[in-house]
This record gives sequence, C-alpha cells and structure tokens, in this order.
Amino acid sequence: MSEIEPTEQTQTKTDAGSAQPLQTTSGESEEQLHEEWIDYRFDGETKLAVETLDVHYGDDHALKDVSMEIPEKSVTALIGPSGCGKSTYLRCLNRMNDRIKSARVDGSVQLDGEEIYQDGVDLVELRKRVGMVFQSPNPFPKSIRENISYGPRKHGDIDTSLLARLSGRSDEEAEERLVKRSLKQAALWDEVNERLDDNALGLSGGQQQRLCIARALATDPEVLLMDEPASALDPIATSKIEELIHELSREYTVVIVTHNMQQAERISDQTAVFLTGGKLVEYGDTDQIFESPRSQRVEDYINGKFG
Repeated sequence: MSEIEPTEQTQTKTDAGSAQPLQTTSGESEEQLHEEWIDYRFDGETKLAVETLDVHYGDDHALKDVSMEIPEKSVTALIGPSGCGKSTYLRCLNRMNDRIKSARVDGSVQLDGEEIYQDGVDLVELRKRVGMVFQSPNPFPKSIRENISYGPRKHGDIDTSLLARLSGRSDEEAEERLVKRSLKQAALWDEVNERLDDNALGLSGGQQQRLCIARALATDPEVLLMDEPASALDPIATSKIEELIHELSREYTVVIVTHNMQQAERISDQTAVFLTGGKLVEYGDTDQIFESPRSQRVEDYINGKFG
C-alpha cells in the first residue's frame, strides 16, 4: 500500500544552508528547501494543525516531517506527482492509515486543538467529524434512501426499526428530513427525489459520487476529505462536483487531493505542493502558488516539466 513509487533516478543532496537532505528525481531541479515556503499565514481559525508528521509503510518513508495548518470553512488542495504522499497525508487526517497494517504514523494531528492520535480516541466519532469521499464512487448496493440513512442509523442518531415503530418512537420523519437535506446539499435532490427507493447502483457515475458526498454529509461532519473525487468522471459531472465543493466550503472544511492542477486552481483557496520524497515543498494562497511559486521545482511541476 506504499505511495512511494520507483523513479528513474534519485539524488540526495545536503546543502550547507539546508536543515535537511533534499531528494530529487529525474526531471527535477535541485534546490535548498526554505521554511518560509510552507509558513502559510491566513485569516480565520485553524481547523486542523499538523506538526512534524512522518509516515512509514514498512521500510518506505512515505511522508517526511510535514507541518501545516488548514483553515476552517475553506478548500485546501493537495497537489504533486504520483507517489509524493498526498493521499497518505489525507488519510492521516482521520486515521484511515490505521487500517493498513504496515503503516506507522509519528507526529501530531490536532482537530480543533485536540490530538487525534492520543490514546482513547473514538475512531468512529472521529470519522463522523472528518468524513471522506474516495476516488471511485462506492455507493452501497442499497436504495438511495438507505445509502443516506446508513451512517446516522449506525451512529444511533435515528431509529426506524420495527420495535421503534411499534412503540411509537420511530424516527421515520427525521429520516425523511435527513435524506432530503443531505441530497439537497449534494445538489442531487432534484434528480432523484422521485426514486429514493431505487438501487443506488442504477445512478450515473457522477450521480453516484454526489450520493457518496451526500452520504458523508448525513453524519454532520465538520471536515470533508476528498481523494480525487472527480478523476473517474466526465467533464460535465466534474463541473458539478467542482460547483458542489465551492458551495460546501461555506459550511465545511474541505481538503482535496487532485492530479488536475487546473481543478486545484479553480476550486481551492490554498494549495499545498508535495514533491519527491514525501516532502511538503510549498504551501500558500492558490493564486500565489500558481502565479508566482517561490520554489523552482514547484514552478517546473506546474509547467509540466516533470511529474
């Protein structure tokens, strides 16, 4: 499950003025890293704070000494070539890497100032607060309605069981409100409201992905992680997902991995660039990253010289 991919050539250079070794791969320039390139200052509150994060998959060092803060109610894009650690970083934000036996995570990740890697953290509650949407749509083979209500039922937020109905304590009306709200938030309600009991697998790919977003929203998360949510979709469906992300950022903190740099430029408020060796190289306002990057390697990557 490692994100470290073999490259044609890897060089390690320690500059006299550099605090750490620098890895480059074929096509990249060599340069000294500067702390100010990742010292991103923003207005507003910090939702997620990551400090000195390292991730190993067995012997592979997939993420190295990453520190960054993510502002609330905004869109943060993570970009970089394959194997640079973007998805590894994303999965650290709700401890999805815990599911990988070979993974070892060191460092700190704080959600609203609380350490999520401390002992005793309720992972079910954490992933309720920090939802995730994956690259390929993965709706359950159930009805559209059941896809939305699955999470709240699992968490005990709604109860529509036979016993609840017989005792007059059924939450069927609450379920209907939840389904409608979540589908509206995902810009899908108008397309499916007359077939909520149809199997979700009958939806188009773009509709399935928006259903998965609606399913994540049904548990009232604070943060939404998205791992290339539009990479398998056609341009029209991709456009709808991008519009949806923009709307969601009014209420949620969105962190998205994308290989599409034009998409990152269109939808994000700030962009973090990961390059060879699992290093965060530059982090700042999206306009600044794309118009005047401070790192030569970032400029080369954006201009398509490697990656």
